Amino acid sequence: MRRAARASKDLRVLVTDVDGTITDPERRLHPAALGALRRLTDRGIPVILATGNVLPIALALHRSLGLVGPIVAENGGIVYQHTESGERIEHLADRRVALAAYRALRATGLPVHRLFTDRWRETEVGIDSSVPLAEVRRRMRGVNAYAESSGFAIHLMERGAGKYFGVRRAVELLGLGLEHVVAIGDGDNDARLLRAAGFGVSFPSASPRARRAADLVTRADGAPGFLEAIRASGLSGRGP
Repeated sequence: MRRAARASKDLRVLVTDVDGTITDPERRLHPAALGALRRLTDRGIPVILATGNVLPIALALHRSLGLVGPIVAENGGIVYQHTESGERIEHLADRRVALAAYRALRATGLPVHRLFTDRWRETEVGIDSSVPLAEVRRRMRGVNAYAESSGFAIHLMERGAGKYFGVRRAVELLGLGLEHVVAIGDGDNDARLLRAAGFGVSFPSASPRARRAADLVTRADGAPGFLEAIRASGLSGRGP
């Protein structure tokens, strides 16, 4: 744990990753974590899902839980918000850059394979983790894109994209700043956000970068750790 006292700040919104955060090790959604999200929403605390997954999957979860905060999908490449005037979708990255990077990797002979969900991606390219991230990055030198790991896949993105930028924009849409955010995540792609948030939380099994960036590393993983994070942040006792 570091700087845990920051949890006493004016924290008003929860930003949470999905896989490995509100799921069990088999990536199954955990009822206790979902219940906590529902209770926060019922008390008027916005919950933002920030995931490396595609928008249709994130939107289905968002709607089934009745969440009201924006959605950050594709590692920050897409920000979605439902408003009284309709749906608002912002694209913060250019997929053509990611596709060019993927083609460049294939041209080197690296056996990279795109994810099934890539058919719905609009701002990045997702590849499976069968090839080491370090090798992917080595072969991308000189390409105007970068590779990041979510712990479940490798994501090729335009430089200047990422969860940090997507969440920053989503919070702006709520009229707030990152200092008001409780951020919970476990991957390298969460690290910059965890460091910038008002209170960042990660887990014992998280990536070393995520743990170093967090204000609090919980005692437990998965849903028990998620519930511990909510309690430590103080959000469980706050409302409008």
